[in-house]
Amino acid sequence: MTPLTRRRLAAFRRNRRGYWSLWIFLVIFILSLFAEFIANDRPLVVDYDGHLFFPVLVNYTETTFGGQFPTFADYRDPYLAARIKAHGWAIWPPIRFNYRTIAFNRDHSFPAPPSAENWLGTDDMGRDVLARLIYGLRLSILFGLALTAVSSAIGVAAGAIQGYFGGLIDLVGQRFMEIWGGLPQLLILIIVASILAPGFWTLLGVLTLFSWTSLVGVVRAEFLRARNFDYVRAAKAMGMSDLRVMVRHVLPNAMVATLTFMPFILNASVVALTALDFLGLGMPPGSASLGDLLRQGKDNLQAPWLGLTGFLVVAVLLTLLVFVGEAVRDAFDPRKTMG
Repeated sequence: MTPLTRRRLAAFRRNRRGYWSLWIFLVIFILSLFAEFIANDRPLVVDYDGHLFFPVLVNYTETTFGGQFPTFADYRDPYLAARIKAHGWAIWPPIRFNYRTIAFNRDHSFPAPPSAENWLGTDDMGRDVLARLIYGLRLSILFGLALTAVSSAIGVAAGAIQGYFGGLIDLVGQRFMEIWGGLPQLLILIIVASILAPGFWTLLGVLTLFSWTSLVGVVRAEFLRARNFDYVRAAKAMGMSDLRVMVRHVLPNAMVATLTFMPFILNASVVALTALDFLGLGMPPGSASLGDLLRQGKDNLQAPWLGLTGFLVVAVLLTLLVFVGEAVRDAFDPRKTMG
């Protein structure tokens, strides 16, 4: 680890708000990756007649546990639950619902208020809010990370080509970005949603079409500034190819600004998916998402736990990412890493 890297890490740690926000965000993200082990309508482990089964990982039929039908086992069915209890035991996750499970055995109409069984209540279709929240967090964060990675790679490449070669390539690229940035994004998304089946990869592709432009200007400016430095000219005079000069000598300088912006790009990516789901243009119906939870809160004002839960989760998640971004910006600020 170089001395400069150590100074940057020290500057990042000195920003206590951003440092702890990163750890909180990582804990939330890691826990959401194991959503099936936290919220599921299948047991984690079942012991039946001395044999161990792992329903959380493998689909078993009802006949495996003495049932009559060769269909997938419904472990919430009283008959099957009684057979498992009579012939062994089962270990359940803390929340006995996944994002699609409907809580039929409720005395209240849907949406039902929080209870001992449904800690954050149910939505208007009887699905557990906390389970959908955990799965929705995983979907939103993974989508945001994927969109950030893809759009950043495209934006860095486009900005590097424009800034390094300049001239006509830079001129054409700038005019293209002006035209591309003026297109009505929401209208295009509506048209695409009416033609293609909505899904994770469809939304990722469509949003990438517009999100890659966020880094082009920053990277282009860094390459324009660095392409005339002495070490770059020396590398070219030694016969080094343009691609190698760009990757090995100029790109590391441009990555400083890129890394500073990436937490904010991740923030915008999560907001984009949440907004599309809220408008009904995002993930397929029934998918667990933060935008769907907000839309449920808007449609069911008599159930304030829906809107409050969605608002607080989105607000906390975005606030954590903003604090992390501020800490990263401080870490790469030369005025705060000198000495």
